[in-house]
Amino acid sequence: MRKSSKIQLANNEILQALYGYKKIFRSVGIFTAVINILLLVPSLYMLEVYDRVLTSRNTYTLLMLTLMMLIMYLVYAALEALRSYSVIEVGKKIDAELNQRTFTAAFEQNLKTRGENAAQALNDLTTIRQFVTGPSLYTFFDAPWFPLYLLVIFIFNFWLGLFATICTALLVLLAVINELVTHEPLSKANTLAFQSSNLASNHLRNADALDSMGMLPGIRKRWFELHSKYLESQAIGSQRAATLAALTKFLRITMQSLTLGLAAYLVLKNEISAGMMIAAVILLGKALSPVESVIAVWKQWRNVLSSYERLNDLFENNPPRNTSMPLPRPKGYLSMEHLYAAAPYSESMILKDVSFSISPGDVLGVIGPSAAGKSTLAKIAVGIWRPASGSCRLDGADVHAWNKDELGPAVGYVPQEIEIFSGSISDNIARFYDYTAEDVVLAAKLAGIHEMILQLPQGYNTLVGEGGIGLSGGQKQRIALARAVYGGPSFLVLDEPNSNLDDAGERALLSTIESLHEKKSTIFLITHRISILQATTKLLYLQDGAVKLFGPSQEVLNEIKKLSLSNHMNQGS
Repeated sequence: MRKSSKIQLANNEILQALYGYKKIFRSVGIFTAVINILLLVPSLYMLEVYDRVLTSRNTYTLLMLTLMMLIMYLVYAALEALRSYSVIEVGKKIDAELNQRTFTAAFEQNLKTRGENAAQALNDLTTIRQFVTGPSLYTFFDAPWFPLYLLVIFIFNFWLGLFATICTALLVLLAVINELVTHEPLSKANTLAFQSSNLASNHLRNADALDSMGMLPGIRKRWFELHSKYLESQAIGSQRAATLAALTKFLRITMQSLTLGLAAYLVLKNEISAGMMIAAVILLGKALSPVESVIAVWKQWRNVLSSYERLNDLFENNPPRNTSMPLPRPKGYLSMEHLYAAAPYSESMILKDVSFSISPGDVLGVIGPSAAGKSTLAKIAVGIWRPASGSCRLDGADVHAWNKDELGPAVGYVPQEIEIFSGSISDNIARFYDYTAEDVVLAAKLAGIHEMILQLPQGYNTLVGEGGIGLSGGQKQRIALARAVYGGPSFLVLDEPNSNLDDAGERALLSTIESLHEKKSTIFLITHRISILQATTKLLYLQDGAVKLFGPSQEVLNEIKKLSLSNHMNQGS
């Protein structure tokens, strides 16, 4: 059992982070123990005042008791502050330890499944941190100490202690019932809330298309159906929790009054003193308080568990990035051998037994019909997706064996869906690295957009909104090309880089490719336009995910013409 718990701990990054501060949590536990012992002080002080001071009428005794009580209260306040400072510090350290890991894991998850709400992971980490640093955590530290107060009541009188124990047991029973009746609807509500939030953020990201084509009512209806299910589940869970909370308050008030009545009866029977009567009522309140607090924070605890489960799943599905020994900057030798690949979380193969290789200075044109697997091949080449089997190697090393932070500057990538991020034109071209103006201008000139940028309102300092708001499709594509060539990468993957370009933009693209070819950069170019193929040295023709033709550009084009003519003649016959 102990071995399995160690294995579970070793594989769980969140528990590892928490376990790293076990000494602090142990100290918090000790502080809590002393705090709960000190909470006996008000009851004992009242007991002594009633039974000793009032009967003896000794002011010196009252003075000494009061002085001792004040000292105990000061110790109590100091321990409360130390306990709070400790968990706040732990929360900060846990956040600092996990925030970059969470950001990276959310980023990698979004690479696999576009449309995921990447911010949810950071919200989940915040939820866990706030619980660790908040008063709700103390509830679970305080709860185990209620037997101490019951023990003192038993010391006063057995029957009084038995009655207080029955009262506490009833509240514990209500806490168990609360978990049983609210677990399912609240868990379902959390899942639906997560799905509803994802649906809204994903659809509303394309607000232009929704508005122009009148799609908002249909999209809103789909979201509202999911949101209504969330509200229904939450209402069921919250109503049940509210009913049990009201019943808990009723029982607590009733129990304290009945305890006072029973204690008064025992006083009349001369079995306990009047001081014990008052102290017992206070002690019962102390015993019931942690149990009632657990019921009150249970919904928050369920939210924390949901956040923990989501974050843990995210970490398990996206292990830490490779930190293997640094490799030399790649020269641009790319080879794929018997490669099969599918989209993440899909078993349907898009690429089937793909094999080819290219060398530095090669400009490989990848052509073929739609849905042939060209963009998937590009994602495999830059290491965004992993192949199901086979290999993709850059300079002899598996693309996924490279540390992406080190490989990134040597790679340029222009995807089909261009993303320009919030910031200046210079920031975007320089990939948000620290940069010099000379390097940014050099990349812009290589991409042929220097003059275009100078015509913008603030030139290279022009700010653009998230997603490139304020730029045309062609401008975004050309800025993305400048970003891809920034720093002189040795390997570039260009996926339909001319889909939004006019004639001038295409001429600039051809010039860029020729310049990079002269510098011995390896270029992987996906295109549907025949005009750009003049810049290629080799062609790869994909069909149904398999390599149909591969070789020098002119030879492949001649073969395609022969195949087209042959197909035409066969259809004519």
